[in-house]
Parts: sequence; structure tokens; C-alpha cells
Amino acid sequence: METKNENSQAEEMKNQANEAFKGHKFSNAIDLYTKAIELNGNNAVYWANRAFAHTKLEEYGSAIQDASKAIEVDPKYSKGYYRRGAAYLAMGKFKDALKDFQQVKRICPNDPDAARKLRECEKAVMKMKFEEAISVPVSERRSVAESVDFHTIEVEPQYSGARIEGEEVTLDFVKQMMDDFKNQKTLHKRYAYQIVLKTRQILQALPSLVDITVPNGKHFTVCGDVHGQFYDLLNIFELNGLPSEENPYLFNGDFVDRGSFSVEIILTLFAFKCMSPSSIYLARGNHESKSMNKIYGFEGEVRSKLSEKFVDLFAEVFCYLPLAHVINEKIFVVHGGLFSVDGVKLSDIRAIDRFCEPPEEGLMCELLWSDPQPLPGRGPSKRGVGLSFGGDVTKRFLEDNNLDLVVRSHEVKDEGYEVDHDGKLITVFSAPNYCDQMGNKGAFIRFEAPDMKPNIVTFSAVPHPDVKPMAYANNFMRMFN
Repeated sequence: METKNENSQAEEMKNQANEAFKGHKFSNAIDLYTKAIELNGNNAVYWANRAFAHTKLEEYGSAIQDASKAIEVDPKYSKGYYRRGAAYLAMGKFKDALKDFQQVKRICPNDPDAARKLRECEKAVMKMKFEEAISVPVSERRSVAESVDFHTIEVEPQYSGARIEGEEVTLDFVKQMMDDFKNQKTLHKRYAYQIVLKTRQILQALPSLVDITVPNGKHFTVCGDVHGQFYDLLNIFELNGLPSEENPYLFNGDFVDRGSFSVEIILTLFAFKCMSPSSIYLARGNHESKSMNKIYGFEGEVRSKLSEKFVDLFAEVFCYLPLAHVINEKIFVVHGGLFSVDGVKLSDIRAIDRFCEPPEEGLMCELLWSDPQPLPGRGPSKRGVGLSFGGDVTKRFLEDNNLDLVVRSHEVKDEGYEVDHDGKLITVFSAPNYCDQMGNKGAFIRFEAPDMKPNIVTFSAVPHPDVKPMAYANNFMRMFN
């Protein structure tokens, strides 16, 4: 009788979780599915549904674990393979995904949706194998930047957009370019090349860990992920002013992907960097990488709005972005988080050779991918890359390096920010209503010297033209969004 009652309660929890999921309250849905699982762990549906909610929060490692559990409970439950395959796809593990979609097709041979996803996955694996076959070894690759001379590119008389006069990027140019972008006009390739090549030159000279000094009486703003949401970036500037030496910013990675105005974002941020390098600082995020850009839209968008050569050029320049910043010797700012080992010093971060695609383990990987967790110690990453670290890990890192605070980004938060680890760690995320569906606020943090106390400002999403997120992403990713 008790088991029957527990099963009934579990079904009620699942129904509540489904409603939370429909309302895009994915964290709440996970909590409710967890309660259903605690009451009845032998129902594959609960595990697969929780896997789906984890996928929505980009917690692909957790999604794979839950989907695998659904398969263990019921090896003939097609949704288990389907959810796991989708999570593998999102991580770029196409071969693993292909095996799962083949199994879905075996279980549901007449399902047209399963057949379509299998075909797309097969195409992706074939393309990957072809690219591997023709790829040039790293040691033999020539710099794309060195093959481009923007001076030789002619600007047609009928071009009516923003122009760089001579070699210097001016504020007037940047303002006109942003206005053109706002009206969905494009920048001439000559000027796009000029901006990206100049930014490369500036970034190449920087260390992997950049020190920033904010003089007494001055302020400094840190923004989190903006993910191709150009109209929300314009709103940040409307609320907080344009970048300048008197109003400097740090954008903490994940400028591109997901949102479909990533080209506009990256050219705007790079143009400000060219105009005045100390007005804007840029850090690498996990999405400033080839593997992510191939899946989540930036590569397709660049190809559509600029050219194939720009795809390679951006990939090269992203490798020059610094990995972390320290503000006034007290605030450590990084995209992802901390490390799988204690005792990491700032000098170790400065010594990282960052001029490469992010590796799958080690300090560079963890800086870009890791997340905080409420429990002490360390745990596996819910993303499947990097790790989760507790407040004790944060405390020791700060003490070892004579720092006061960690600021990181990387995770969508309902209020645009979250304070964790006894106030020693703040997550800031600056893409409101992420992917047009999360309903979250965005935030940025203003610090004023000398006390450098965080003043957090939140804001809501603004309207944008009717171009959906992931509009330029791979076919198989659009299927799951």
C-alpha cells in the first residue's frame, strides 16, 4: 500500500515538474523531478525528463548521467537514448550521439523524427571525419591574419555605412557602426578586417592574466556573458555609458554563440578595444572556441555575414584573448571558475600558454568551464567538462593569493547574478531572457575605488528584430531548440 501511495506521490511530483518545465523554470523542474525519483527511482520517464531539464540549463554532464540511468531502468525506453544523444550532440561528441540515435531508430523504426535526427547526426560525423582528414598539423599552420592586407580591399562607391578614415578607429566611427548594426546594416569587410587585425595585435601583446588598476575615486564595470544579444548590449551602454577611459569595462567571455547578432557584438567590442585599449578589457570564455562556434551558431553567422576566411580569423584571434584579470590586486575575474587542485598561484595562470584551442583538462580548461557548488570540496562537473568547486576551495584560493573576491560568469541566473561562498564569489550574467526563453534578468557589477565593494545593477531584456536565437546554428542543434 505504501509503495502504491509513493508511486502516486511521485506522479504528482512529475506533473508539477512538467508544469514548471513548460514555464521555463528548469531549476525548479529539476528539484521536482528529483523528488519524484526519490519516491520511485524505477521509472525511466522521471530520469529522462530530468535529463531534458538539465539540457535546458546546459548541464550536459548531468543530462548524460540521468539519461544513462533511464536506459539502465528500461533499456527499451527510446527517450533515454534520445536525451543522451542530444546531450552528446551539445557537447560536440558526435560519434557517441550517433550510437544513441541509431538505437532510437532501432527501437522506433517508423518514427520520422528519429530518422531525421539520425540523418543529421550521420552528416555531422561524416563532415567531422572529412575535416580531420584534410586538416593541417598545428605546427604547419600559417596565420590567417598574416595572409590578409585590408588596404588592398576596395570600398565600393555605393557603400553608405560607417567608414574608418585612415588607420585610427574613432568614437564617431564606432557610434555610426553601432547605429548601422541597430538598423540591421552590415559593415564593409575592409573595416571588419581592419578592426579584427588591430585587435589581434593588441591582444597578442597581453599576458594570460591581466592586471587592472582602478584609481581612487574612479569606477570600473564588469559584465558577464552577452551571447550574441546585441540589442541587450546596446541597453547596457544606454544604462551605464559607453566604454571610455573614464568609464572602463571588462566583458568576461562568451561574447558569441546562441544569440544571432554575435558578429555585431564581437565587432563592437573589438572596435572599442581598437579605439582605446584601456577602455575595455576582454576575457576568453568557453564559447570563444572552434568547437563551440561550430555547434552554437557563430561560425554559420560569420560565414553568412562576412566570409569563410573570417571564420578562421576569429578562431585565431580568440586564442589571443587573456584568460583572467585581477582588479586592484584584490578581485579575481574569470569566465568559469577555479581548479581541481589547491595551491594554484596567480603566477601559474600568468604562465599558461593560451595561444591554442582550449584543452579538455588542466588549468586553462578549468578557468573556462568550472562552476561553483554549494557543498564544500570538489565534485564532477554538471557540464561534463571542468569541475564543481565549493566555498572552501574559493576561500583557500583567495587566501593563497591575497585576494578578496572571485567574480565569474558562465551560468544563467534568474536575477542576472548570484552571490555564493559566504560572499566570496559572485556570478554575473549579462544576457537577459537568455535564448529568448529563460525569462532571466541580466546584470553588471560596478566597483568604485578604493573600497571596491560590488554594486550590482540588474536589467531586463529589450526587443530585438525577429531573428531567432541559433538561427545560424547547425541543423541538428536547431532541431533540439
